[in-house]
Amino acid sequence: MTLPLLAYRFLTRALEPLAPRLLDARVKQGKEDPVRVDERLGVTRVERPEGEVVWLHGVSVGETLSLLPVVERFVKARPDLTVLVTSGTLTSAELLARRLPPGVIHQFAPVDAPGVVAAFLDHWRPSLGVFVESELWPNLILTARDRKIPLALVSARITEKTAAGWARFPRSARKLLESFDCVLPQDIVSADRVQAMGGRVDGLVNLKLSGGALPHDARAFTTLSAAIGDRPVVVAASTHEGEEIATVRALDHLTERLCLILVPRHPERGPEIATALTRDGYRFALRSRGAQPNAETDLYVADTLGELGLFLRLADVVVMGGSFGSFLGREPWGGHNPLEPARLGKPAVTGPDNSNWQAVTADLVGAGGLAVVHSPGDLPGVVAPLLADPAAARAMGERARRAAADVGAGLDRLWDALHPLLPPVRR
Repeated sequence: MTLPLLAYRFLTRALEPLAPRLLDARVKQGKEDPVRVDERLGVTRVERPEGEVVWLHGVSVGETLSLLPVVERFVKARPDLTVLVTSGTLTSAELLARRLPPGVIHQFAPVDAPGVVAAFLDHWRPSLGVFVESELWPNLILTARDRKIPLALVSARITEKTAAGWARFPRSARKLLESFDCVLPQDIVSADRVQAMGGRVDGLVNLKLSGGALPHDARAFTTLSAAIGDRPVVVAASTHEGEEIATVRALDHLTERLCLILVPRHPERGPEIATALTRDGYRFALRSRGAQPNAETDLYVADTLGELGLFLRLADVVVMGGSFGSFLGREPWGGHNPLEPARLGKPAVTGPDNSNWQAVTADLVGAGGLAVVHSPGDLPGVVAPLLADPAAARAMGERARRAAADVGAGLDRLWDALHPLLPPVRR
C-alpha cells in the first residue's frame, strides 16, 4: 500500500470514533434517516439471506436510478442471487423504496472508515461489488480487494477535477484502479483519464443511456388527464432555480390556452417556486398540497418525488430543464437526460447547456427528435408549431424514440463484462 493510502487509513481510523456524533448532527439537519442512520456505521437490522449476495453501489439519485436496469437484469437472469443496493442520500433511498423489485435489499452506504467498512463486509459477505460512477473510497475498495471480492467500476465518470486531485498521488490512484477486475468508463474522455491515472479500460458503458421508459401510476394518469381535459400539455422537466418563472413568462406569449406542468429537479423547491409565481400574479396548483389542475388553473407545480414518468406521459411537448443556466447568469447545470422524454416518444426542446449530455443531445438533434434553443424566450417559436400540428409532433417524438433505442444498448455489454465475475449458478 502506498504512503498516502496508509496515511488515509490511519487518519480515518483515528477519526472513526467521531462518526456517530457527525451522523447525529446530520440527522438533526435532515440529511440522514434517524431510524436507519446506524447503517452508515455498518450496523443493520436486516438479516443476510442464505446464498450469494451481489452488491451494487451508487452514491445519489442519478447513479442509483441508472442501476435499476442492472438490478432488473440480475433479478431476471440470476434469481439464485440476492441483490443488495447501497446509496448515500435520503432522496435516493426514497426513490429506491418505490422502484426496487421485491426481494432486493437497500442499505445506506457505510462511511469510509476501516472498522465501519469491516462491519459492513463482515455482515453482507458479497460475492461481487459493482460501483457506478463512484467516488474512489480507499477503505471500502481496498478492504474488499483484500477479501478477494471481485469488483467492477462501471459507467465511470472521471471529471477533470477528480483527475487533477488524484494526479497528486499517482501511485495511490493506480493502486485503487488496479483493485477493480473490470473498468467500464461511460465515455472516451473518462476512459482517457482512467488510463492516465494508471487504470485499464475494458470497454465503454454509460448506464444512463440504458433502460426503458420511466414508470408511472396509471390511476394518477387517468385522474390528471381528466382534470386537464383537452388542453395541450407542455411539461418543463427537471427545472432549476430561475428556469420555472422564465419558462412561464415565455409561454405566456402563446395564443393557445395550455396546461403547463413544472417539474422541479429538486421537489423541495416547491414553496420557493410558489412564492415566485404568486409574486408575479400567476394562479397555480401545487401537487405537494394535494391540489389538481382545474378549469381555473393552467399552471401546475409538480413538486413531488419520483413522478416524472407520469408527467412526461401527459406531455404534448417537453422542455428540458437544467439547460438554461448560463443564459440566466448562473453556473451551467449541464442539462438533464433527454432520453427520458425520447423513450416515451415525446418531442422535446432544450436550452444550450448540455455539457453532461453532449453526445446524446447531438444524436437526438441529428435524428430530428430534439430541438435546441438559445434562451427561454425562444421557446414559443418551437413549441407553438408543435402544438398546432399534432402529426408533426408525433413524428418528431417517434424519431426521438428510435434514436433513443439506438444509443441505449450498453446494458448487454455490461452484462457480458460482469458474467465472468459472477458466482456459479446454484443447482
